[in-house]
Amino acid sequence: MAGTDGDWLPGVARERLARYRERGLKTSLLPVAGAVGVESVGLRPVGEVMGCIVQNIGWTGGLGYGMGGFAGSVSFQPYVDALYHGYDAALARMTTEAKGMNADGIVAVRLTRGRLGENGQEFLALGTAVRADSAHRPKSLFTTDLPGQDVAKLMQAGWVPARIAIGIAVESQFLDWQSRAQMSVMAGNSEVDAYTQLITRTRARSRQSFAGHARDSGGDGAIVASMSLRSWHQDAGNTPLLCAEATVFGTTISRFHRDHKARTKALTIMPLRDPR
Repeated sequence: MAGTDGDWLPGVARERLARYRERGLKTSLLPVAGAVGVESVGLRPVGEVMGCIVQNIGWTGGLGYGMGGFAGSVSFQPYVDALYHGYDAALARMTTEAKGMNADGIVAVRLTRGRLGENGQEFLALGTAVRADSAHRPKSLFTTDLPGQDVAKLMQAGWVPARIAIGIAVESQFLDWQSRAQMSVMAGNSEVDAYTQLITRTRARSRQSFAGHARDSGGDGAIVASMSLRSWHQDAGNTPLLCAEATVFGTTISRFHRDHKARTKALTIMPLRDPR
């Protein structure tokens, strides 16, 4: 079905591309510092690009049962798969639009996710397409959530951005009697073991997933841009179930030169002067 393909573009996006080819109007979402930064390394902004998909996310997981009855396990894999599909589709559609502009990369990409109605979620990718002003152009289009000035620093240091990487993990843990006692009013300022274990495990697995996606891209490293976490309670009979979702966003990078060093005028020592 066309609406589920990653490189499928809605009519308004095709019309936007047609206007770009007809008029040649170049737009940008970059601030002045970002625009100057990418131009300093031979990348010219050619247009703002966007990818969007709205998904209905209903069933998100289920309790596991074994031969002897309830096995105490919960799988959120369908929910995680739906999140990956949403982000991947938004990025693919944004990339398709950039290719239509004959761009070489997309910088300062913003990935957002918002709720629409009861089960609907919008995944949005928004960035600025750039083109190399040189005879040697990248073999494949790159994507990065780094701002323009950071892309310039990266390239001056001998690195190039490859693509955006995402790591998502959703884990759960039952709230046992000991943890419930630790959360009572009479417990005072005490650690809640179940929460600590759950959050630590979820963050670790999201980072592992991010690292795996970075390796799959063939890059030499990755820069983490942001990490987010949310938690909630889910009804699982008489025993409350704690759930947590961790997401990591970043950019994989590849080295193209080992002799370059980033030029910077930043002070490494703060001078102590009399303010008078």
